[in-house]
Amino acid sequence: MHVRGGPPLNVLIVDDDATSRRLLARMLANEGYTVTEAASGSDALRVALRGSVDAFLLDVRMPGMDGLELCRRLRATARYRVAPILFVTAIDDEQSLREAFAAGADDFLAKPFSAVVLRARLGAHLQKLEYYRQLERLRRNLARYVSPRTQHLVEAYTVTGILPPPIAREVCVLFSDIRGFTALSDEIPAPRLFEILSRHLGVQVDLVYSHGGYIDKFGGDGVMAVFEGPQKAENACRCALDIMDAAAADPANEERRLLQVGIGIHAGEALIGNIGSDEHLDYSVIGQTVNIASRLCDLAEPGAIVVSDAVARASRDDGLRFGPARTAWVHGLREPLTIRALEPPYRPAGFRTSA
Repeated sequence: MHVRGGPPLNVLIVDDDATSRRLLARMLANEGYTVTEAASGSDALRVALRGSVDAFLLDVRMPGMDGLELCRRLRATARYRVAPILFVTAIDDEQSLREAFAAGADDFLAKPFSAVVLRARLGAHLQKLEYYRQLERLRRNLARYVSPRTQHLVEAYTVTGILPPPIAREVCVLFSDIRGFTALSDEIPAPRLFEILSRHLGVQVDLVYSHGGYIDKFGGDGVMAVFEGPQKAENACRCALDIMDAAAADPANEERRLLQVGIGIHAGEALIGNIGSDEHLDYSVIGQTVNIASRLCDLAEPGAIVVSDAVARASRDDGLRFGPARTAWVHGLREPLTIRALEPPYRPAGFRTSA
């Protein structure tokens, strides 16, 4: 049997009786399955761990490791947690049924049975396995487009049907932006520019997650990242420094400095929740903290990291060096904001004092 034109599905038959194995193997081979045989539970476990099996047909009573113990061992293995396991045996009392299902069996076929019954029962369980694999592929692909935080929210909503209410939380928000990107788009062919942008933003994403943050959104040629927890300020600052190092080391900067990044960071309270309608939702971080971080990014010259004084005061990392406090007028605020430059391991080119 094939699934969507793929290779034949592999079924492992486990029975200490050679005649029973041959009979089952003949039935399955006629249906297009690839068949592997094992005469004991221990042999079957070695075969399963060494290769890839799509479904199992087990006898209950066997010398040594019996079918029940084999079933438990298979279910304890990640790759076979959802693989179809069917017991095929002449034992059909209720106690055996309870033991089989308690061990993790999906079905129980009492001998004698017809090829029609075997085909229908095994086929149904393999179809469920294919649905599960499709969902897993969808889940993995979804993870490439949304943050783990959003993915977990969607999965929880799928189960409960309840969206969490907005919550206020202390966060540290980082904005990064490639300087002169519009001018670069006039100088560099679009495919080449897209390659540079995709590579560098991919590095930024990896760095954000490695420092305990998450990506809230992409903004064309930059990202908005959010950090939570007691070390949010330190993690955001260390992440920013690594982003600068990555930009400097990017191949696009070998001949001329194409990647000039500016970064702004602010810490404060923000609202986290769902924005949008039933047709389209965005689980996002909003509020004045986000707006200020974005404005600080606007203040940063190429190669500079500008942080608010709130970030510098929140940091407990002695390895981070902040420049002298200065004030800047930030759009949306009634009073000037105290800002600093995050300096190590380089000295930034400077930053403007108006936005």
